Amino acid sequence: MPLSPGLRFLSVLCGVAAVLLPSLAANAGDAATALPAGSYKIDKFHSTLIFRANHLGFSYYSASFADFDAALELDPADPANASLSVDINVASLHLTATPPDGFRDMLLGPDWLNAGDHPKITYRSTSIELTGAETAVVTGDLSFRGETRPVELDVRFNGGYPGLAVYDPQARIGFSATGTLRRSDFGMSYGLPPEGSNLGVGDDVEFVIETEFSGPPLKEAEAQ
Repeated sequence: MPLSPGLRFLSVLCGVAAVLLPSLAANAGDAATALPAGSYKIDKFHSTLIFRANHLGFSYYSASFADFDAALELDPADPANASLSVDINVASLHLTATPPDGFRDMLLGPDWLNAGDHPKITYRSTSIELTGAETAVVTGDLSFRGETRPVELDVRFNGGYPGLAVYDPQARIGFSATGTLRRSDFGMSYGLPPEGSNLGVGDDVEFVIETEFSGPPLKEAEAQ
């Protein structure tokens, strides 16, 4: 039976990937030590920001933001002096399942995220402490609902390369990060459980970030 056009394309794509990926992976590993200094911008297609809070003590309710920007100034020879800035569009709140009518609007309302009065959440790093060859604690000022508080991120550097000619001719780096904030520190006290009880939505909000950044382009000689 002849393959449909879609299946033919898929089979060709798989064949190309089987040939290219091993060599790309090897080159990426060798190149991780040659990252250029400069400005790196978030690759939104390869980035996620998920947060969760305890619900009644029974589970952790998770959601995410679909629209956020980040910029990183980085010198790989001096990573402790890097700087990070993040801007989150609060109205881009994404719920993992179809919510009951009005539920998303309630979360965006004044008792919770208050997107009407404060449409952005921002984060600006203030210090970076290297804790290992691939790990660091980033401290920064988080501004949310009109309040600004210090928040720490536990960050792991997953790797990078200065670019791959033709396929990805710009530097690329990837990170995983986790952190926790207390929502009551930002004036969000609605629904907190009474002391000694879980009957409510927990104060601690955990978040998980997976992200990639693209940076300076390959030098002309390297790109040929």
